[in-house]
Amino acid sequence: MSHTDFTNRYAIDPKTASRFSTEELRENFLLPPLFLAGRIQLHYTNYDRMIVGGAMPTSEALDLETIKPAGTDTLLARRELIAVNIGGAGIVVVDGEEFQAGTRDMVYAGMGASVTFRSVSAEQPAKFYLLSAPAHVRHPAKHIGISDAKRVDLGSQATSNERSIFQFIHPDGARTCQLVVGMTTLAEGSVWNTMPCHVHDRRMEAYLYFDLPEKARVVHLMGEPNETRHLIVKNEEAILSPGWSIHSGVGTSSYTFIWAMAGDNVDYTDVDLVAIEDLR
Repeated sequence: MSHTDFTNRYAIDPKTASRFSTEELRENFLLPPLFLAGRIQLHYTNYDRMIVGGAMPTSEALDLETIKPAGTDTLLARRELIAVNIGGAGIVVVDGEEFQAGTRDMVYAGMGASVTFRSVSAEQPAKFYLLSAPAHVRHPAKHIGISDAKRVDLGSQATSNERSIFQFIHPDGARTCQLVVGMTTLAEGSVWNTMPCHVHDRRMEAYLYFDLPEKARVVHLMGEPNETRHLIVKNEEAILSPGWSIHSGVGTSSYTFIWAMAGDNVDYTDVDLVAIEDLR
């Protein structure tokens, strides 16, 4: 019996999005719960063919299975994958090689690999945030810990955006075909991310917000710079961001989020900046 559920997320253009109601925005850009016990959730997007999902193994291991939208016998036949653990201690098995994955660790699996997810304890299960994009060459599997990331500290308490950015994929680290993944942690008392904001039409992006208290929320900003919209997001919810959209947010408390991109290049500086006074 399959343990995998999936949806096919069609691309939305900015003119259409500008006319959406709140419910329509949520249906098209906010993903359903990613972490369900004993299940893998996969959402195949038409934005640079990125797959965004979650795996939450408990007492039994979960094998990464293919889904119909991928059109291949195995999911990674023509794809690469990064799994980020935001839960309890876990193990990612790539082609028989075991990688220990503590909380906030990532594991990269290259094109053609078979992957299995396990939790060390069913009572404190791992929660693997899954990101996959088309690949053109096979790169070796690799564990990427927080200490392997390139750290950039930005912002200040005065502007409510003191934060640490951890670039897990960078030129001196693990190699990928097009996946770029990192993590941003807001300092206590800071609530703003990615403001001033930007767009990068050459790459889509996905945000996963976590480390939020139960009743806290993030107001995620999206849309064209002159036609912005917002979504109210709770803990462990993910947002899809097309290349034409800004991606920014402000929380009712501090939080952490994982950002992931796929598209034409892996250059972090390849963005089109938007001044705050130009936002509408």
